[in-house]
Amino acid sequence: MSQEPSPIGRRADAILRAVALTAGGLALAGMTGLSVFNVLIMRKALNAPIQGAEDILILMLVFIVAVSIPFGARGGAHIEIEMMEPYMSQRVSRLSLIGVKIIGALLLAIMAWRLWHSGAAAPKFGETTQQLLISFEPFYYLLALGVAAYALILVAEVIHLARDRALPRQSADDPADPKGGAQ
Repeated sequence: MSQEPSPIGRRADAILRAVALTAGGLALAGMTGLSVFNVLIMRKALNAPIQGAEDILILMLVFIVAVSIPFGARGGAHIEIEMMEPYMSQRVSRLSLIGVKIIGALLLAIMAWRLWHSGAAAPKFGETTQQLLISFEPFYYLLALGVAAYALILVAEVIHLARDRALPRQSADDPADPKGGAQ
């Protein structure tokens, strides 16, 4: 079922890869550097830890997750349990895959909407980090964008699956065989 992506798909893949690897990699390097510096040098050697370092580390981790969600979705890094697929015909398998992707896109769209709404409400409810009092608002928005990108990826995959007109047919040799006849 996997086919070569369209030029738009290749461009989207390149953008997702660049953002996830560059921004996520820089954030991960920053987290590592801050953790090592704060724990080993400031806390253990000088007994003067950096105030709010944990807040920064938590927000950097949220950033990494937000930029990684669409990249992982496009790369197929999320878990799929295919217990029933060996017992399905290819047509039913494809239709169930389309159905699951539609349900997933709908749930992710709701999640993105709720994250965006939570971001708008964060200042009203005083949602901030503990020590530095940095508002969670932009991080809710960033997570909402990452989840929305995942939903759009699922929609694009549904369109790709639905446009594939070459659905395999069952063989006339053995119509009872869900795998499609003699092998």
